[in-house]
Amino acid sequence: MLPTSLRQFLKFLPLLWLPMACQPDRSRSTTAPDAATTQPQTQELRDDLGRQLTVAAQPRRIMALAPSATEMLYAIADTATIIARTQNCDYPAAALRKPIVSSYPLDMEKLVALHPDIVFTVEGITSLDDAARLATFGIPVYYQRFQTLPDVFRGMRDLGRILHRQPQARHLTDSLQAELTAVAQSTPATQQRPRVLAITWQDPIYVYGQNTLFTDKLKIAGGQNAVTEKFAQPYPALTREYILKLNPDVLIGGSFGKLDSTFFKNYPELKRINAYKTRRVYGITGNLMERPSPRVVESVRELQRIVTSR
Repeated sequence: MLPTSLRQFLKFLPLLWLPMACQPDRSRSTTAPDAATTQPQTQELRDDLGRQLTVAAQPRRIMALAPSATEMLYAIADTATIIARTQNCDYPAAALRKPIVSSYPLDMEKLVALHPDIVFTVEGITSLDDAARLATFGIPVYYQRFQTLPDVFRGMRDLGRILHRQPQARHLTDSLQAELTAVAQSTPATQQRPRVLAITWQDPIYVYGQNTLFTDKLKIAGGQNAVTEKFAQPYPALTREYILKLNPDVLIGGSFGKLDSTFFKNYPELKRINAYKTRRVYGITGNLMERPSPRVVESVRELQRIVTSR
């Protein structure tokens, strides 16, 4: 039999361990690292002009200064992050509800007041001087360049990467590529592809040059650009003599009636080209023709209907 004093000590022994058990283990860290402090706050980008940019890792306020880029953003981005549009951005309809920032001349004051994390644009739309001025306010401008259909698809995937919307961008480009393949397969196989001249302005006569997206779209649609020479400018001004030598089979720029009363009235000698003699003169949807956007396949379909019509 244990003495009474020893039995009482053993009875209260577990209670003596409780304070020790409740003490934190000082040999281990009691707090986990803050996830926000371990993730990068910026991302380093290089745009299609080779310009190096530092951009917020998670852009929350975005906009575009080119209608085609606005269309891409609405197809890929979280639309709640799109803060504005330009006076020329008219598609999709949801874009019309956004505030307008004039792109030409650029309303610098209004744009800066919106505090975008990044501004997207297309080569030739926004001057490099304006981009440099925006950079002084901490606003990076990301330029895109499009000369081929693969460029357009790559541009969409680039936006997906920058905005962390890769699945949305990949789904979009995969769908468009499948549609484009179907259009190409439906193009009649002909030995002679019609030579197509597309005018963008009448006085002087500016046209879509060889080094433009138009050339690549025509290949899929079943035609070829009548302008085979590569000029320094993507949209060169051509003389009447040069156009007579090209002698295009198809002319794009307006309906036959419209151009007969304007273009051919001003340049009657051009009535000698095949396109006029066969009345293969057509209008086209401007915002499809001009924009390297997610509607690019729709533009190729329209060209296909023109090229294959008689």
